[in-house]
Amino acid sequence: MPELPEVETVVRLVRPKLVGRRIEGATVYWPRTVGDQGPDAFARSIEGLRAVRIWRRAKYIVVDLERRGRAAGHLLIHLRMTGRLQVDPASSDGGKYVRVELALDRGKTLRFIDVRKFGRFEYREDLTGVFERIGPEPLDGDLDAAQFSRELRARQRQLKPLLLDQSFLAGLGNIYVDEALHRAGLHPLRRSDRVPGPRARRLFDEIQATLREAIRREGSSFDTFYRTPEGQPGSYQHQFRVYGRQGRACRACGRTVIKIVVGQRGTHLCTRCQPAPRVL
Repeated sequence: MPELPEVETVVRLVRPKLVGRRIEGATVYWPRTVGDQGPDAFARSIEGLRAVRIWRRAKYIVVDLERRGRAAGHLLIHLRMTGRLQVDPASSDGGKYVRVELALDRGKTLRFIDVRKFGRFEYREDLTGVFERIGPEPLDGDLDAAQFSRELRARQRQLKPLLLDQSFLAGLGNIYVDEALHRAGLHPLRRSDRVPGPRARRLFDEIQATLREAIRREGSSFDTFYRTPEGQPGSYQHQFRVYGRQGRACRACGRTVIKIVVGQRGTHLCTRCQPAPRVL
């Protein structure tokens, strides 16, 4: 599933091509993608609206819409496992996996492409309740290292499941949790309340550093599904320290990277750089 860096990359690359454009029509090829509203109602709701802003919250993409200068709802998009969002010339062929297609003015088309059909592309009149259970963003400045340290130590949970919990911290997934824990030298099974303050603050710094570098490299393409809206793979996968590198040498110390299961998720680590806690 695309995580924060991949979703942020999509937003940044789609923004200049979408903002300011008027939606002239909609075609829905897979009805479940637009939720309970149904294809016809979805098309009627957005026809004639103009996209005025596109932004990210956690792993969601939000497009703010207006009609004649007045707010007129939002597109709420979640890529899930294999979703892609791109703006193409109207004359181009989007292929067999296009699930929703919006005709835009000036000869452009916004396409939502999704191989596995898990993604969502919905219209909402407002966003009430959508994000109420999602925790703070790790990069927006509302959370600093000291606050993160206090929140971490206030809980009694293993680090890996806690960092994957979207109500604790928004946008992280399996890849970037494994990478940040390795950079911070912390075992994924370590209890959060037993992480000393300085180590907790370092973990927060490493989470931010990992995410920023991944965004700079336009995310990670470790399989065939994730591509940027320009059709290009991300490049952060070439910087992985542990994720997907089981059986290979740790880039920091040379010990063999192992893979374990934590909370039903494959988890990669170096047992030298990330020593196991005495009490699990």
